[in-house]
Amino acid sequence: MAYAFSLPQACKVTDALAPATDAAGRSSLYITTKYCHKAYAVFHITQGNAATILLTVNQATTIAGAGTKVLANAVPIWSNLDTVAAEALVKQTDAVNYTTDAGVKNKIVIFEIDPAKLDVAGGFDCINVSTGASNVANITQCMWYLVPARYNESTMLPARLD
Repeated sequence: MAYAFSLPQACKVTDALAPATDAAGRSSLYITTKYCHKAYAVFHITQGNAATILLTVNQATTIAGAGTKVLANAVPIWSNLDTVAAEALVKQTDAVNYTTDAGVKNKIVIFEIDPAKLDVAGGFDCINVSTGASNVANITQCMWYLVPARYNESTMLPARLD
């Protein structure tokens, strides 16, 4: 019997960073965490050059990026720094950012963001991701998985709506 789970119905899946070369670093648009219990930033990296890549999650008070600052608290991070050699994700030390190794490999890095760990007292409920300057041969991409939906809606509420 099939398990009654449907990813598109149980969570909001949306782009953070489309796949692109990443020489100068870049930042995504902000999304709100008002309508989810957890937000997962899932980075996919095709590293073509032995240059490390800094990955960061930032917080803001609006989806326009008002008051942008680094996360208030460290969050769980997992990584697989060679997806060809193994499937397992390795739990890293909780932090507000993560720097990949310099290995020329395909990689996955996942940040788990609990909206309650943002600076909620300061009105922070929006997040984005950014990458640091690296090398034009390194391709980065990131997707948001907002789970589970906080409200039982037939249509998921927009992630880019304050």
